[in-house]
Amino acid sequence: MVIAAKVVIVVAVIKRALIVGLIYLLIISSVLAKNVTTSDDGWMRTFGGAGEDVGTSVQETNDGGYIITGSTTSHKKNIAYSWLIKASRIGEIWLIKTDPEGNSIWEKTFGGLGKDIGFAVEQTKDDGYIVAGATKPQMIGDYDIWLIKTDSEGDLKWDTIFGGRGNDWPNAIQETTDGGYIITGGTESYGAGINNAFLVKTPLNANLWLIKTDSEGNSVWDRTFGGPGFDEGSSIQETADGGYIITGYTTSCGAGGSDIWLVKTDPRGHKLWERTFGGPGEDVGFSVLEARDPGYIITGGTDSYGNGSKDLWLIKTDLNGTEEWNKTFGGPGFDEGIAVQETEDDGYIIAGYTTRHSEGAARSWLLNTDEKSYVWLVKTDSEGNLEWDRTFGGEGNDWATAIDKTSNGGYIITGGTDSTGDGSRDVLLIKTIGD
Repeated sequence: MVIAAKVVIVVAVIKRALIVGLIYLLIISSVLAKNVTTSDDGWMRTFGGAGEDVGTSVQETNDGGYIITGSTTSHKKNIAYSWLIKASRIGEIWLIKTDPEGNSIWEKTFGGLGKDIGFAVEQTKDDGYIVAGATKPQMIGDYDIWLIKTDSEGDLKWDTIFGGRGNDWPNAIQETTDGGYIITGGTESYGAGINNAFLVKTPLNANLWLIKTDSEGNSVWDRTFGGPGFDEGSSIQETADGGYIITGYTTSCGAGGSDIWLVKTDPRGHKLWERTFGGPGEDVGFSVLEARDPGYIITGGTDSYGNGSKDLWLIKTDLNGTEEWNKTFGGPGFDEGIAVQETEDDGYIIAGYTTRHSEGAARSWLLNTDEKSYVWLVKTDSEGNLEWDRTFGGEGNDWATAIDKTSNGGYIITGGTDSTGDGSRDVLLIKTIGD
């Protein structure tokens, strides 16, 4: 059941592997679909067409609207219907700008003949946008990191590619105080333990990759961290001292399986310290931020501790990465925290997903079990004690990949949905009003 549940969540696709796992033939529609649900508590929007569409990152913009990135297979032009062309081999980075009510103002796609995936987006100081994605220009070959800079209308200003002989991908990006960008993700091309022999690949070996660029996307420096196992950075933030805090996971060190990995660097990306958190099972960190108290807050998932096959895990550390407390949330199913933000009352808001057993749940190619997933929003106090939680979802699978606080005291969430929309999977956008 654990293995099947892991396959469910496209977060695992988005955050770890770059493989969307679509298995049926594709007839592409270029029509943008939207469904609207509004209540006193907020609203929900979906975006997509006949293909597979997922949101991976969202941010409130300076005008009170929202910017979303993700991936789409619904917007490919002139793709012939062919048994040789499967949805898993094609797709584009999707950038969507909405107004404060979630209505689309414009949308842009970036991609070629292969598979392109958007992982993270942020509005930049010039009111444009920076997108970190992965590109596989042809239907075969490996992924490279694709950094895309647009103007305020989403039109391309410049782009840069980083990568080598293996798969290389980003998971997070931030504009830095010097006007450049910091990126973290994974690399199968560089670092410790990588085998670059012409006929030999080691797909179970990867390193955390940290890339610093200038304002034009030119590499200033890059660092790799890792060992003989699979190591990856999932989230990064520039810290008050000018350095960087990174979370992800490692199988090269720790207590066994994969462990949550916390890495602190100086402003040049040199490692100051690292910490691991975990037990004998699979433990993964997805999001980290510097807290006000001070210290760091991490969310992810653990199947070493808690109540189920995997539980949402929230860990608070001091500025040296020493654990101050940790909390698990979940039931007998598969539950994970994907993104965390600090709230105005010094508590924390976590977005992720939770699975529950449903006797009437339809089986699908995504999940060969009677479990289905719901978007899960969890609010805690400053000590990680549960204050409230909310679930959002329908008859299919629904999950969150990103959350941002909004200027009116609510939250904006993006992810994916099989429950509603116009295709087999659509981008999901949920706005909540306050607590």
